[in-house]
Amino acid sequence: MKANSHRVLIRPLLTEKITGLREKTNTVGFVVHPEANRIQIRQAVEELLKVKVEKINVMNIRGKVKKLGRFSGRRSDWKKALVTLKEGEKLEMYESA
Repeated sequence: MKANSHRVLIRPLLTEKITGLREKTNTVGFVVHPEANRIQIRQAVEELLKVKVEKINVMNIRGKVKKLGRFSGRRSDWKKALVTLKEGEKLEMYESA
């Protein structure tokens, strides 16, 4: 995949578990492009969000099979990145509200 920072980060993950991680360990979560690697994710976060990254954990999430009556379908596979920020760094988009 070509390293375009805007294509690497798709959207932030806002769940209760990640909110707890953010408060305890300064970790934020993102849905990332399925072909992105750790180096591209690190560069995208540091370039777009202007913060320093300590470490990155990446997980491939398999899509679930969902049924509606006698019909079944499958959700898409996706990739999740948990980004731990260096000590003293914080993201402004999470601080409001």
